Amino acid sequence: MKFEKQKLSKLIEKYDLLSDISMSNPVLWLNDHPMNQSTGEQFSFNEVIEAKERLQRFAPYLKAAFPETENFDGIIESEIKEIPFMKKWMEEITGDEYPGKLLLKCDYALPISGSIKARGGIHEVLKVAEKLAIENKLIKSNDDYIKFCDEAFRQFFNGYKIAVGSTGNLGLSIGIMGAKLGFQVTVHMSSEAKEWKKRLLREKGVEVIEYSSDYSKAVEEGRNQAALYPGCHFVDDENSKDLFAGYAVAALRLEQQLRDADIIVDASHPLFVYLPCGVGGGPGGVAYGLKKIYGEHIHLFFGEPTQSPCMLLGMMTGLHDGISVTDIGLTNQTEADGLAVGRASKFVGKLMEPILSGCYTVDDSFLFKSLKAMWELEQIFMEPSAHAAIFGPISLFSKGKSYMEQHKLHMENATHLIWSTGGNMVPEKQRQQFLKTDI
Repeated sequence: MKFEKQKLSKLIEKYDLLSDISMSNPVLWLNDHPMNQSTGEQFSFNEVIEAKERLQRFAPYLKAAFPETENFDGIIESEIKEIPFMKKWMEEITGDEYPGKLLLKCDYALPISGSIKARGGIHEVLKVAEKLAIENKLIKSNDDYIKFCDEAFRQFFNGYKIAVGSTGNLGLSIGIMGAKLGFQVTVHMSSEAKEWKKRLLREKGVEVIEYSSDYSKAVEEGRNQAALYPGCHFVDDENSKDLFAGYAVAALRLEQQLRDADIIVDASHPLFVYLPCGVGGGPGGVAYGLKKIYGEHIHLFFGEPTQSPCMLLGMMTGLHDGISVTDIGLTNQTEADGLAVGRASKFVGKLMEPILSGCYTVDDSFLFKSLKAMWELEQIFMEPSAHAAIFGPISLFSKGKSYMEQHKLHMENATHLIWSTGGNMVPEKQRQQFLKTDI
């Protein structure tokens, strides 16, 4: 549904940033919503605890089925590390100094499906599998879940379908996990999805249906087709609490990692976290969990491409999924395939209203400059969309001085955490293409 010109004109009058956003200029929007609102009945932190416990129950199975999880004893997790050379590069290209520590959350290296989507996507598939297995008396919740490796389980799950709409990384997590368990999996891929991701899924035995339109259409078609099969579970990236809970588990793990690294988070030691954002589920889940843990001492920012700022647009106007980036003349075309989303999740956007500190936008050209610098300076490869997080401190220090002053923050003691969302599964040929790309 296209916006009426009159309605759009009123929005431009009301929101000063909208003109710059519509011209695809990089912006920083600061959230002025009260920061102490309750999430009400939409979601409960108990669901995060349940997800953590479920992933723990499945750890013996995951360790056996996916040897790459052995270092984390069957837990899907990544390390945190300092990136001092990247920090120096950021300071050199901007002429600013960034006081405090700069850390990387290494979800580019998450086992099984190599992105932030692994925790949430795999959690939802495992919850479906657990429910079916318990209902059909194949297992009890206190059994050793290594039983899920048995061929009898694969034969059983083959009678059920799982479907998802995706720009790529969620499709990988659902497809790889679902196929390993034995489910018939269909991934509805939008036009932005990279060819290598489609090929990998097909190699795993997953049915991939391609669309010439964007993410929203792929999700809509996937949802409609799944409804035709009573035994099909549709993973709804726009509305799923099970996905969201799985993503939020990362916050509990990060709390322990920061503690182990002797990193303090309190009134004198603020924590800033920067997350790339597409439809909102992955970064929203992480942000929700972290806000529950750290309260006013954490400052959360989402990064989006200048052509696809759906969460910024939805939250700033309060319209959420009632407005698309194309309504204001943007193309929703970006090399950051996981972030190429025209409409944000209303479920996530409403939850973020009292949580998120702000959203910023970043041009594709920066993503590739950062990608090359990260590889050359830190020997870390992250796909383009992950580099939206790198731009976070740059945007904050160049455009967000009022935010730091308003909150009277001790920036010299700050920790800045870049959430790297994907990268290690990108094939070598595609990596070389990315490293040679110059926009």
